[in-house]
Amino acid sequence: MRKKTRYVLATLTMFLMATVLTACSSLTSPYNPHKKLGPQINYTITGIDAGAGIMASTQNALKEYPLAQNKWQLQTSSTAAMTSTLAKAIKYKQPIVVTGWQPHWMFKKFPLKFLKDPKNVYGSSEQIHTIARKGLAKDNPGAYKILKQFHWTPSEMSDVMLQTNASVDPKVAADNFIKKNPKLYQEWTKGAPRGNGKAVKLTYVAWDSEIASTNVMAEVLNKMGYKTTIQALEMQPMWASIATNAADASLSAWLPNTAGLYMKQYKDKIDDVGPNLNGAKVGLAVPKYMKNINSIEDLINK
Repeated sequence: MRKKTRYVLATLTMFLMATVLTACSSLTSPYNPHKKLGPQINYTITGIDAGAGIMASTQNALKEYPLAQNKWQLQTSSTAAMTSTLAKAIKYKQPIVVTGWQPHWMFKKFPLKFLKDPKNVYGSSEQIHTIARKGLAKDNPGAYKILKQFHWTPSEMSDVMLQTNASVDPKVAADNFIKKNPKLYQEWTKGAPRGNGKAVKLTYVAWDSEIASTNVMAEVLNKMGYKTTIQALEMQPMWASIATNAADASLSAWLPNTAGLYMKQYKDKIDDVGPNLNGAKVGLAVPKYMKNINSIEDLINK
């Protein structure tokens, strides 16, 4: 009887919470450019996981601009939660400020713009580097050569990310991309010997961009006869996995800013294979219909 009572109470509680959340969401108004932005979104920047480099940069932005002194705060969540909240806000043309980075499918799917960063807190454009364990070039020269020759554009990466966002399995999306881009596959594998079943372990940070690049690389290596496994980790453990030889390589090193602290910490213990993508960017982003919000400074002033 007690179990049944607890079950009824739990169900009732969940129903009431859902009702309250639905009611709250229905009360949220579209963006009003004639009112101060802060109160419209409770002075909140919607972020992702706490360990991400962009979150540390945003904490610096809160101090430098200074947003924190003007009630602004950074909300920790996850990439999936952030993009879900963003999608709902855009659907109803509501105001929102998010931590954004490119390449990412959200910049192809949604009308977004980066806010200008006059104090350069987020730094200039970045590169995404491939890093490998010390000795991989000697132990597995074929896989190393493919890793070194792997390079693509933000637009190409976004093509894979859009598929996975549409619920296509990342492995299938990677295979689809390779089939549609045979010239890229030839460039990446040129001169590399077959793997003959040799094992390769890749670790990555579970961002949409790195899910795309890691799955594409895994499929390339597999097609070349290597036996590839992949593992998602938080950023610090990912770097540590390469530095301690627990994994062979990662395509997830955003440099020089986002992962700059980890590069400084592990630079003598890893092999910087080189950039696999140029033109990456991080910062704060808002929907384009927020036409009068164009700079981080506008978060306070407008």
